[in-house]
Amino acid sequence: MRVIQLHKNETKLIQRAVKQNREAQHVLYELHAPKMLSVCRYYIKDVHQAEEVMLNGFFKVFKYLKTFKNEGSFEGWIRRIMVREAISYLRQKKNIEFATEDDYLEHDYSNNIKTNIEVAEIQQLIDSLPEGYRMVFVMYAIEGYKHFEIAELLNISEGTSKSQLFKARQMLQKKIKELNNSSYGTN
Repeated sequence: MRVIQLHKNETKLIQRAVKQNREAQHVLYELHAPKMLSVCRYYIKDVHQAEEVMLNGFFKVFKYLKTFKNEGSFEGWIRRIMVREAISYLRQKKNIEFATEDDYLEHDYSNNIKTNIEVAEIQQLIDSLPEGYRMVFVMYAIEGYKHFEIAELLNISEGTSKSQLFKARQMLQKKIKELNNSSYGTN
């Protein structure tokens, strides 16, 4: 029953925020900012830049709040705005390079590596990926986008998306294996 109550409260907050109620906007921001900073951080290495992107994203959230139709989750709606904002930021800052489709090979993506790596270490490994690999990996493996959606958002082909994911996973598996070997003293 509490979940329903929370949803009703959020719906009322959204209605008040649409009417430019600053208090309601602040409460919505406080409720969603931590998760949205994490979303931005997946794409952008520097925390301060990720915060800037998140703030720009929230500016758009409140600017276009009246277009939210209460269909689906509000958090998911905000998340899509944050992902697009992060992609836009990365496009503005530098050219993102993607490997060509020819580099993609069909492969079993199952994870056969056993590890006890901390979350912070995993984030560092993801951060160390080349930009194109990281964006596709995060969008597919963490955000749950399909390859056709990634291709559309990044203006690349589905094959390029699959290739980037394949290479990102290969690189991550190699780095995890190296970490495990060094932590167990078996180089």
